[in-house]
Amino acid sequence: MIGKIASTAVYVEDQQRAKEFWTEKIGFEVRSEDPLGPNAYRLEVAAPGAETALAIYPKSYVLNWQELKPSIVFECDNVHASYQWMKAQNIVFDEEPTEMNGITYASFRDEDDNVFLLKS
Repeated sequence: MIGKIASTAVYVEDQQRAKEFWTEKIGFEVRSEDPLGPNAYRLEVAAPGAETALAIYPKSYVLNWQELKPSIVFECDNVHASYQWMKAQNIVFDEEPTEMNGITYASFRDEDDNVFLLKS
């Protein structure tokens, strides 16, 4: 049986810039960084203690990356507090936290314009 989601992929132009975004601005940690070839590697980052990681691949290694848009939702205890902390890190949000049917959410973008969602 499947026990968990191990990772989900995100495709970026510059892996180093993405690594800095996820580790320095979001506060994730590097889980693995294995060479794929010249100037590319399999990079996995995750929230400390999390079971699921983001696998960050260079777009140049994935021919159909345009068709593979991420749909990733990060659960947190308090979207409003996370939103304030992330805004202070200069993270770009599409909207302020919104509530709908008892769920609070806010969408943000990485530096490659991928959209992610926070919810609580």
